[in-house]
Amino acid sequence: MRAIAAHVAGVILLLGAAGGAGAAIEVYDFDNPVQEAAFKELVAELRCLVCQNQNIADSNADLAQDLRAEIYKMLKGGAGKDEIVDFMVARYGDFVLYRPPVRASTALLWFGPFLIGVVGLYFLIRFIRGRAVRPAAAGELSAAERERLDSLLAGEGERKDS
Repeated sequence: MRAIAAHVAGVILLLGAAGGAGAAIEVYDFDNPVQEAAFKELVAELRCLVCQNQNIADSNADLAQDLRAEIYKMLKGGAGKDEIVDFMVARYGDFVLYRPPVRASTALLWFGPFLIGVVGLYFLIRFIRGRAVRPAAAGELSAAERERLDSLLAGEGERKDS
């Protein structure tokens, strides 16, 4: 029974893996190598809004395919890289860029990790210094505590003798 279940699971996994194999390959013809280089640079630096962690060159999402086609059409129409980037930002916002410009609205993106690191380092140093001070203070006993400890130890010694 387990062997049958294992075979069925294997077949399901193989069918699922083969499902992505049917993706279409896009071919674009450019007038010159400069246009092709501009296309490759643009699709590499623009983020797929569906996948979010992939550029539109690597994404197979429908939106990424549409954006690649739009970039190709704009390049063939004579638009420059800056015009295409401005069009994409106007349409989708700064999120479409992997390296958004430094502005008041994106300051947290640029400086947030640095601030978190500084605050974390501050608390780490404070924690380490706090642990270094405590053992020295804990080792010192007051005179009353020392007398009580001596009496307890002396009383314990007498019990062992009995």
